[in-house]
Amino acid sequence: MGNIRISPSILSADFACLGAEIEALDAAGADMIHVDVMDGHFVPNITLGPPIVKALRSHTQKPFDVHLMIAPVDPYLEAFAAAGADGITVHPEAGPHIHSTLQKIRSLGKKPGIVLNPGTPIDHIDPVLDLVDLVLIMTVNPGFGGQSFIVSQLKKIEAAAERIAKTGRAIALEVDGGINKTTVKQVISAGADTIVAGTAVFRGGATCYASNITALRG
Repeated sequence: MGNIRISPSILSADFACLGAEIEALDAAGADMIHVDVMDGHFVPNITLGPPIVKALRSHTQKPFDVHLMIAPVDPYLEAFAAAGADGITVHPEAGPHIHSTLQKIRSLGKKPGIVLNPGTPIDHIDPVLDLVDLVLIMTVNPGFGGQSFIVSQLKKIEAAAERIAKTGRAIALEVDGGINKTTVKQVISAGADTIVAGTAVFRGGATCYASNITALRG
């Protein structure tokens, strides 16, 4: 468990002081910052856009792990890349040609990732696994924080871990949704090495961020 990376989701942060929140997460030992981008169309919520990502970029040197829950996604790739994203993760359902979308992200100098919703079959990653640096398995349906963990997705995490191992490449296996002290052990046992957490990190306020992150590392 020593190599587990923690990517706090700013969806659970105090949006009135996001810059300070990110600085606090950095100081607390977060490995990266997870930025949930929602359009109110692909998922039932609206969060933030490239200008906010750009405004936050100066508050940390940690990588921005940007999860685009928007459709169509292709028209926005350049804007988020220019705003300061380090990795850009997209859904196969968010555009007609996921292969070319991932190629475009790479051409922008960013790390491409693919994300599977609970209802998206694991075999959707097979044709594009050679193009990605990250596979994200959603353990809730995307759109809102604070949801309950969907246990059936543990098998999908295991299946993703097996596929990644066969590539021989360093592809991160990230999990997002319903993470707490109990479920984090389950997803790590299933093969995850990167953990997105919102409520579990932000609970208790900034003075608790470091201990919350440490607890999630196991």
